[in-house]
Amino acid sequence: MRYRALGGTGIEVSVHCLGTMMFGAVGNPDHDDCARIVNAALDAGINFVDTADMYSAGESEEIVGKALQGRRDDVVLATKVHFPMGEGRNRGGNSRRWILKEVEESLRRLRTDWIDLYQVHRPDRTTDIEETLSVLGDLVRQGKIRAFGCSTFPAEEIADSHHVAERRGLQRFRTEQPPYSLLARGAEASVLPVCERWGMGVLTWGPLASGFLSGRYRKGADADLSSGRALLTPGRFDPSIPENQVKLEAVERLAELAGDLGHTLPELAVAFPPAHPGVTSVIIGPRTMEQLDGLLKGASLTLDDATLDRIDEIVPPGTNLYQPDGAWRPPALADPALRRRSLADRAAV
Repeated sequence: MRYRALGGTGIEVSVHCLGTMMFGAVGNPDHDDCARIVNAALDAGINFVDTADMYSAGESEEIVGKALQGRRDDVVLATKVHFPMGEGRNRGGNSRRWILKEVEESLRRLRTDWIDLYQVHRPDRTTDIEETLSVLGDLVRQGKIRAFGCSTFPAEEIADSHHVAERRGLQRFRTEQPPYSLLARGAEASVLPVCERWGMGVLTWGPLASGFLSGRYRKGADADLSSGRALLTPGRFDPSIPENQVKLEAVERLAELAGDLGHTLPELAVAFPPAHPGVTSVIIGPRTMEQLDGLLKGASLTLDDATLDRIDEIVPPGTNLYQPDGAWRPPALADPALRRRSLADRAAV
């Protein structure tokens, strides 16, 4: 296992990080089996574990907390905050009120006194970024977190956060967690260069492109839309949809490339993100021990320039062949009211 410095934090992390989104009701509800996966990953040299409060409504954090008993000091533990946790107002977002409450809940579920990396899961246009940076800095000073970062922020909001931190004398985001894969290379255009500019650590998510690079979905084969990601978003995998044919064409060419290297498509997918100089660690999110074993094989693969050139021919740099699941959508695009003048203003001369 290879290790890299996490931005300017002085913390060294494994180039592949164990993601635990599939632990709990959403994926694997067997807590003992999940614990075995955690320990197998640590035994293989992974020292970086990523979770979030909203994964299976806190269950993932509880599983991770139990699994790390006796090994906590050897692990760089990351979690996230932002998404609603339960019914009612003010139970989500990036406000001081919510972060101060939810960090205590995460610490309790994780059975730890500190979190190594506390990440803001998504932007929040209702909360001033100064408010968010201020409370996160307070948590660092209190010793409850060691560093903090952001996740799936657009490049302009990452840059703005650093400018605000400089002007206000606040601590700044040390990491970003963007989607990045062979089929979703949009982060190369601006997010990764901005992170490099500010010396941020980057841990990427979605290397298997929501399953498209798992080998499960192939051109000409009947697609199983009855389970997993396909059940949640069947339109993304339905081969009868023209835009999905473009993905499947790319998958075939990438699978051929992987075969030429003597590896599987998932192994190629896991090996691709860390080849970028702006990437620190790649999150792999197995649901089963078998999946972990396969992904770890990709962790040992280093891609040469000739291979990366062939990948560029199949999926050009900076290109998204699909919109990564859960990626941030600018409010100005998502909310019509933010891009339309009032009817009275439109009618005025």
